[in-house]
Amino acid sequence: MIMSVSDSLGTVGVSLLLVAFLLILFKKIQVDSVSYILLNMVGAALCGVSAYLISFYPFVVLEGVWVLVSLYALFKNVPRGTK
Repeated sequence: MIMSVSDSLGTVGVSLLLVAFLLILFKKIQVDSVSYILLNMVGAALCGVSAYLISFYPFVVLEGVWVLVSLYALFKNVPRGTK
């Protein structure tokens, strides 16, 4: 059986979120690491698009906020040059 686009996107998105969670749980990465933030941001974005495709808007809002918070964390942790 072939999965729909929304199922495929949701599966990849949830997988990325779970990988991020497991890496934190087993202390392989730090919560403020770029890799953790990117896994969360991309995973949430894919889940959000998947939810949009099936018109499940409460989840679109949840994942959209997750992406925005991840973006904030990403820019907060970007090293800046000193003047």
